[in-house]
Amino acid sequence: MTSFSTSNVVFTTLFLATLVGSTLANFYSDFDITFGDGRARVLNNGEDLTLSLDKYSGSGFRSKNEYLFGKIDMQIKLVPGNSAGSVTTYYLSSLGSAHDEIDFEFLGNVTGEPYTLHTNVFAQGKGNREQQFHLWFDPTTEFHTYSILWNPQRIVFSVDGIPIREFKNMESKGVSFPKNQPMRVYSSLWNADDWATQGGRVKADWTQAPFVASFKKYNADACVWTSSGSSSCGSGSTSVSRSNWLTEELDSTRLERMKWVQKNYMVYNYCADVQRFPQGLPTECSITS
Repeated sequence: MTSFSTSNVVFTTLFLATLVGSTLANFYSDFDITFGDGRARVLNNGEDLTLSLDKYSGSGFRSKNEYLFGKIDMQIKLVPGNSAGSVTTYYLSSLGSAHDEIDFEFLGNVTGEPYTLHTNVFAQGKGNREQQFHLWFDPTTEFHTYSILWNPQRIVFSVDGIPIREFKNMESKGVSFPKNQPMRVYSSLWNADDWATQGGRVKADWTQAPFVASFKKYNADACVWTSSGSSSCGSGSTSVSRSNWLTEELDSTRLERMKWVQKNYMVYNYCADVQRFPQGLPTECSITS
């Protein structure tokens, strides 16, 4: 298990903190539409949101709050039918060339072919840590929960509570880890038919537009970065039960579930792509604990 010695002070502060509650967010009050000229629509008194894409523009939104560590959930129903060329994103990101980022991206496909769930982790501007999966269900027929656990020790990507990927804090081994930059939550639906489906060989069929993805039940149990440049977790009394995610790790059952997903549904792993890294695989690929 990765040591937490590099962040003892941060952890102690966070553990003794008052955390943001886990009430469901409202898309009117807790998010801003970032682009789309009316293609993003908030529905049902702020409980639901849809993004649409046509040949002129996609659409997107972001959280009003920035977070420094948290457990973030979103229920998403992806574009049905022929979604080739489209990309639906759900991710955390800071700004700038040395930004941090934690990505879910859903690469559309022709009718009957599976979506590709693309994951990546950036730290201080360095990414190239892609793992891709096919899902064990049709993500277009109903909502499914996509979750990011981000604490000082690890990042865990989960689908319907099943972990599919873990990225540990390995700074002691020289591997950068996102832990100093607050990040907002972003989602978007956009045209990437130059690369998204079969390497760009299959283009978007605009006769099927508008393409629509739906979002609901966003939940952030997290530390908010305040306008004064500090964390909401920096002071105050604690509720230990609400800080469990700060030390959460995968138990043996969840590790077995993750191994099952990776064995049966992983379709790309950067740590197995020796042709891409002729000078040697990234450092974290050889670290097993």
